[in-house]
Amino acid sequence: MGHTHAPPNYNRAFAVAITLNMAFVVAEAGAGWYGNSLALLADAGHNLGDVLSLLLAWGSRYLTGRAATTRRTYGLRRSSILAALTNAILLLLAVGAIGWEALTRLSESAYANGKVVMIVAAIGVVINGATALLFMRGRHDDLNIRGAYLHMAADAAVSLGVVVAGGLILVTQWHWLDPAVSLVIVVVIAYSSWSLFRESLDLALDAVPEAINPAFVEHYLQSLPEVSSVHHLHIWAMSTTEVALTAHLVKRDARLDDTFLQRVHSELHDQFGIGHATLQLESGEMADCATSDSSVQHR
Repeated sequence: MGHTHAPPNYNRAFAVAITLNMAFVVAEAGAGWYGNSLALLADAGHNLGDVLSLLLAWGSRYLTGRAATTRRTYGLRRSSILAALTNAILLLLAVGAIGWEALTRLSESAYANGKVVMIVAAIGVVINGATALLFMRGRHDDLNIRGAYLHMAADAAVSLGVVVAGGLILVTQWHWLDPAVSLVIVVVIAYSSWSLFRESLDLALDAVPEAINPAFVEHYLQSLPEVSSVHHLHIWAMSTTEVALTAHLVKRDARLDDTFLQRVHSELHDQFGIGHATLQLESGEMADCATSDSSVQHR
């Protein structure tokens, strides 16, 4: 009871995104070789990493849907969290690679064919922007989809910066503009990637999802007329879309009440998005076990 609905099917979005971006990687690498543009070649390598991250995210969604077994009683739901964490790490690594390349080009004053850079980067803006739109709707509900969206949005931002730099290079012949713009984009991507990394790492360590305030959940349970106290309250993410909770509720009477349990399950789902709740009802005589939770720090 109270389980969350199945997540939307993004198979088509992943298939389209991977196909478009893989084709662009091949075209961009060829253009970089033809135009003697190290920036395009480096960006092609970065985009190839994004294709791999999309494959990883797609695969994790397939694993998340696998049925539970006697050994893996939650199935493989947490693979979506691991994929989101890996995506965040890949984004940060890509940022480091782009930053290093930009600093190298600044020191070497490397030449780039501004016209070729502009044309290819403009195509990249269209492809990456369209791909990001495929995942924009689900970015707030699924950390894994958010990772894919951030990858594509970041790529579109990089390509847009390269278009601007290419145009200015054509007009001014200031070739240092290409790596300078790249460094600005690196800061923007790093800022957005860090929040994804921190949130996915928290979920991997069984922290309460950021969208849920545990104090509010505890206050709700404590405010129930049938409950005198709450302890052993734990909230964690089973996947990037599903949240679980366990708690001990000390009832004012010792009566087992299925209607009460059904109501609490439903309200936890509707108010907090917690779809997998396990509640242990206790009488006043069993309340001594609450002392084992005394070391919990509220932060």
